[in-house]
Amino acid sequence: MQVTETLNTGLKRQIKVTVPAKDLEAKLVERLSAAKDKVRINGFRPGKVPLQHLRKVYGKSFMAEVVNEILSDSARSILADRGEKAAMQPEVSMTEDEKEAEKILAGNADFEFSLDYEVLPPIEEKDLSAISITRLVYDVPSEEVEEQVERVADSARSWESKKGKAEKGDKVTFDYLGKIDGVPFEGGAADDADLVLGSNQFIPGFEDQLVGVKAGDETTITVTFPEEYAAAHLAGKEATFDIKAKDVAKPGKLEINDEIAKQLGLESAEKLREIVRGQIESQYGTVTRQKAKRQLLDALDEAYKFEAPSKLVEAEFNNIWAQVNADLAQAGRTFEDEETTELEARAEYQRLAERRVRLGLVLADIGEKASVQVSDDELQRALFEQIRRIPQSQQQQVYEYYRSNPGALASIRAPLFEEKVVDHLLGVISVADQKVSKDELLADDEAETETKEAKKPAKKATSKAKAADAAERGEAGEGEKKKAAPKKKAAKGDAGE
Repeated sequence: MQVTETLNTGLKRQIKVTVPAKDLEAKLVERLSAAKDKVRINGFRPGKVPLQHLRKVYGKSFMAEVVNEILSDSARSILADRGEKAAMQPEVSMTEDEKEAEKILAGNADFEFSLDYEVLPPIEEKDLSAISITRLVYDVPSEEVEEQVERVADSARSWESKKGKAEKGDKVTFDYLGKIDGVPFEGGAADDADLVLGSNQFIPGFEDQLVGVKAGDETTITVTFPEEYAAAHLAGKEATFDIKAKDVAKPGKLEINDEIAKQLGLESAEKLREIVRGQIESQYGTVTRQKAKRQLLDALDEAYKFEAPSKLVEAEFNNIWAQVNADLAQAGRTFEDEETTELEARAEYQRLAERRVRLGLVLADIGEKASVQVSDDELQRALFEQIRRIPQSQQQQVYEYYRSNPGALASIRAPLFEEKVVDHLLGVISVADQKVSKDELLADDEAETETKEAKKPAKKATSKAKAADAAERGEAGEGEKKKAAPKKKAAKGDAGE
């Protein structure tokens, strides 16, 4: 087999491979000889079929197997011999001329094909300890824990039916039927619904119109669904609801004690507070980690500058762009509605795709050098967590799909690997904890960025945060959700670069 490099530009490579006809013949004879004792042909005793007869019967099909085997093995062996890693599976090009193909299958012509691929770029080793970030930390006060404890315990609160009109804080039990233009709509009806007035569980204006109703009252209220309502077919529309009040109840006294805790399945009020605090701290801890990870990825993006394989970037962009358009279609909006243009949006998401690919390669390289591994147990737990979110009737089918599809399983492993690499990096870089208020922790990063940039003279605000928002959820392209479309003010941003 003759291997000749015909292209070496940047990351692009093209390799021409020629397999002489005599080598094809030798492989064919070897395959025919191996099959001689196995095939059964009428008129011949087992193992006594002449090779020439076998060639006549099976020659083309066996030669096709030889050719496929060469194609399958050559890319791997050539890359290994050259000490290269392909960014994606090499593209194979060979003759499409039927007569030429017949000659090859007949063993009368050399088999020529080419491999086109991009290599993974070399990634320079950096002093990661020089990276420093500030980790925002919020200490949850006891008052916030107590407020949440009361909300949790409220589900065990006793209620006492009362005569007279419903007031804020009372619970109303009622039937309702929603209509738009006099026609009932899907999901707009329920019987024996419970609603605590003032809880803001229903759309604006709904609860206010129930204040003053009494058990047995029947009334009709009119409300308008918010413009940003999740169900697009209801957003911004006026609706009426026929109401039949069945009961009005006043709340019993709420005391946080062991009895309430036991009603909630816990042994004591102290345990209830402990669990609630843990949940709250976990929620804020997730935000803390996301913001720390974003700073880390921004620092890595600044430190590592290299050409990303164009095919990987193209694939990542196509994934992002498909999600962007799906989000817009679902919301019934256009790029113009988002104060941008398709051209500007494409440019920004192209930059984001390039950033993701680069950071994905950087994290993979760092993880490999640090011997970061995802164990089978970790992968199994993540798989079960994924499956748990789908209907039980489909869980076994989905489980079998993941177990038999390495590519699908890789999509579960990738984010686990990335988070473990981030954990490793947070132990290597310099991390300074900074105590902040809840509002500071939860502040929108884009708003913070724009505020800071606005204070700089003669320099417009940028939208690093917009690109980084997706970045902090995973830059290796595991399919995290993308935002619908950038606002025009952000379309000129640098995608975190």
